Amino acid sequence: MTRANPASLAHRNGEWRQIGRALTALAAVAVLAGCEDKNTFVAPPPPKVDVATPVQRAVTRYVEATGNTAPIKNVDLVARVQGFLQSIDYQDGTFVKQGTQLFTIEPETYKLKLEQAQAAEAGAQASLRQAEADFKRQSDLVQRQAVSQATLDSSTSTRDNAQANLQQAQANTKLAEVNYGYTKVSAPFDGVVSAHMVSVGELVGVSSPTQLATIVAMDPIYVNFTINEQDVLRIRAEAVRRGLTTADLKQFPIQVGLQTESGYPHEGHLDYVSPTINQSTGTLAVRGLVPNDKRVLLPGYFVRVRVPFSQEKDSLLVPDTALGSDQGGRYLLVVNGDNVVEQRKVQIGPLDNGLRVIESGLKPDDRVVIAGLLRVIPGQKIDPQATKISQPQASAK
Repeated sequence: MTRANPASLAHRNGEWRQIGRALTALAAVAVLAGCEDKNTFVAPPPPKVDVATPVQRAVTRYVEATGNTAPIKNVDLVARVQGFLQSIDYQDGTFVKQGTQLFTIEPETYKLKLEQAQAAEAGAQASLRQAEADFKRQSDLVQRQAVSQATLDSSTSTRDNAQANLQQAQANTKLAEVNYGYTKVSAPFDGVVSAHMVSVGELVGVSSPTQLATIVAMDPIYVNFTINEQDVLRIRAEAVRRGLTTADLKQFPIQVGLQTESGYPHEGHLDYVSPTINQSTGTLAVRGLVPNDKRVLLPGYFVRVRVPFSQEKDSLLVPDTALGSDQGGRYLLVVNGDNVVEQRKVQIGPLDNGLRVIESGLKPDDRVVIAGLLRVIPGQKIDPQATKISQPQASAK
């Protein structure tokens, strides 16, 4: 039996090991090739983004400002005659009607002076009647040449003096009536009277008129505000276009709202427009008149004011949240015909009923990205989801 050479056996085993390594390498390559086929990169689908065309509707243009309220009448009630304050005839802070008696100032002295003047007037009337009768007698006697002309001249002078004395007496009576009337201080108009500034028994009107209280008329009420020069030019241009005169401008409606109120619930009209612009501020002083029967508006309030001056029929509006901003200004993301996002620079106008007016840079058929702005960038292709911009039911007043 022939035995194998150990060296030959070792050589054969080495060859088999090399063949095994080669097969293992081939298997690994095949496995890797299979993995590469399965992990091939597939681009994600375009993101779905809500887009909508802008709302197109009529929009009223307003001039907006901040103003303050002021009473149309504000009068200090003063003592115009001297005397002791006899009574206070109202409750502090109450509303009173015109003619309501508010204070009484020691009327007895002035009543006696009035009676004295009336008595003097009655005496002057009697003297005049006697002088006129004597004048008639002397005139008849002169015609019959019974007395001299000098006697008639004396009678004429007596009559004229009697007439002058009567006129003086009548003037004194009227003056006494006026002073007696001043002892009763009444409300000159409907309004609210402030707290009294003097007490009963105090001497008033000694050397100068003494202030007793203040009365304020609150219905209607003034609203004072200013508008800048650019708004003035816009309003004047609109007035020229509509053929309005200066008198017509004063009938423009105004809307007023308090700082704590929603919208502009108080309505009135323009009452005054300054004829000149203040050169130091570049503004025009304007005043409105607003009904205030419930006295919601108190003098001195800061209020929000807007004045509608024009209406545009086909304005374009988008949600305010659809707008972005950068160093170049405000912009919208618009989807073109290839569903690629574009950045569109726009000029914005005021908010109207919850939507922002776009002055320029947008067309009625543009598709605007209104949601998911953070998921898209200009130049990116998207999957637009058409929707409509929701509108509130009614405009805020």
